[in-house]
Amino acid sequence: MNEIVNHQREFFKTGQTKNLMFRKSQLLTLKNALQTHEQQFLDAIDSDFKKGPFDAYATEFALIFHEIELALKNLKKWSKPQKVKTNIPNQPGRSYIIPEPYGTVLVIGAWNYPYQLSLVPAISALAAGNTVIIKPSELAANTSKVMAQVLNQVFDPKVLSVQEGGVAETTQLLEQRFDKIFFTGSSPVGKIVYQAAAKNLTPVTLELGGKSPAFILPDTDIEVTARRLVWGKFLNAGQTCVAPDYLLVHEKIQEQLLDAMAKYLVKFFGSDAQKSGSYVRIINTRNFDRLTALIDNNKVAMGGKTDRDDLYIEPTVLRDVSFDDPVMQDEIFGPILPIIPFTSLPDAIEMVKDREKPLALYIFSKNEFDIDSIVHQLSFGGGCINDTIMHLANSYLPFGGVGNSGMGNYHGKFGFDGFSHQKSLLRKGFSFEPAIKYPPYSLEKLAWLKRVMSIS
Repeated sequence: MNEIVNHQREFFKTGQTKNLMFRKSQLLTLKNALQTHEQQFLDAIDSDFKKGPFDAYATEFALIFHEIELALKNLKKWSKPQKVKTNIPNQPGRSYIIPEPYGTVLVIGAWNYPYQLSLVPAISALAAGNTVIIKPSELAANTSKVMAQVLNQVFDPKVLSVQEGGVAETTQLLEQRFDKIFFTGSSPVGKIVYQAAAKNLTPVTLELGGKSPAFILPDTDIEVTARRLVWGKFLNAGQTCVAPDYLLVHEKIQEQLLDAMAKYLVKFFGSDAQKSGSYVRIINTRNFDRLTALIDNNKVAMGGKTDRDDLYIEPTVLRDVSFDDPVMQDEIFGPILPIIPFTSLPDAIEMVKDREKPLALYIFSKNEFDIDSIVHQLSFGGGCINDTIMHLANSYLPFGGVGNSGMGNYHGKFGFDGFSHQKSLLRKGFSFEPAIKYPPYSLEKLAWLKRVMSIS
């Protein structure tokens, strides 16, 4: 690991990665590799999740290709020094912000969207002019293997290298000195990464998770709400960091919503989701066992069937859940959706406010006052009004968490900025400057100083 990092560090020192044409060529290399070996990538993710080609493209490759094209189109503009205002004390002069790459960066991907969550940050890092080491999750073993095989074949390891392995290999990587670390995963592991980075004062971006709520208010469109909730929650069998983790549903509409959700579950996945080609599997037996233990059969409104040999958990909705139930203690990260009924919106807001800040939050309502009340009272990474998950698909929005759900953000220019140091520069000539800053000082100079510094 030390040798790989040192080779990348030495190559970065040559300055070649700062060249815009070089950066674009790396992005095109990635794009061509994914297109040329598309079937290998699709076969690998199908082996890990039973994820079909449409699902794989929609949730993995679509965003990857979009990010590449966005970077190629805007790289010149993003990389250009930005002229900013120069204040009175520094006149005559000119001020600039110059984005420059950090250097050698580590991207630690997650298993639930193994291509997207490894490659999208890598795209941002390459676009910003860094060298990159990608550490995919070992839990999605087949996707990790194909990424290493294909990308290590087409990239110079001094520019980009995929390193496979488990905890031991990740620990070795974290012992190296990087210029930036990007991690996607759980909060407990995020703390370990943060501690390792602190030893070298390495800046980090942490994309974590949490219990993301969805508020369902009584004036909502039940049909549209049910359709979008069922899609967002059971996409990837609930193994999505921004999936609605639980619903806060006004008690007046709980039964209507349950009926509509039951209808869309059948419409999307058939009467037996296990036979559906549009419903994926749980990643491994450890997560399967963890999830099945959260299903309270006394509260199952729909679903609840499981098959350990097939790593299958039926889309499951639990009704009349409370915050004290086991399913509400940690992020679910699976196809189990608890419903907590409420009568008072202020009380529901307070219940969420008392808990850790979530990565996502969703609101289904037509009432602008209630929507604004939720948005302005609660802190969360990002979210949607009258939809789920789709904010993540907009690269013109920053994606990231806050508090326990993460720090920093990426996607589009936000990703480019996240892998760039914003270097400030003031340029002056040798002509006139006021003598006020030079000794000897006086009360008259102090008066002038107060007056000048108060001018914006």
